[in-house]
Amino acid sequence: MIESRCGILCGECSFREQMGCVGCTQIQKPFWGDSCPVKSCCEEKVHTHCGQCGSFPCPLLNQFAYDEKQGDNGKRIDQCRKWKETET
Repeated sequence: MIESRCGILCGECSFREQMGCVGCTQIQKPFWGDSCPVKSCCEEKVHTHCGQCGSFPCPLLNQFAYDEKQGDNGKRIDQCRKWKETET
């Protein structure tokens, strides 16, 4: 089941329960701000997740995945690849 646009596994997110978040695929506006550039980009291109994009993994997704403070060392990128593999 696809939980996010960028590959984050929402079920593993420590903020999910605390913030009442159901995942960015199910909400209009993320709890952490007015918008998420990755979510916006993915939805503008009418993709379910970033792995479906011809530019995957793009600089924007890489920036988030490898962010020093909030990145996951590429784990979300790997997850998008797994979602893509199950679609084909």
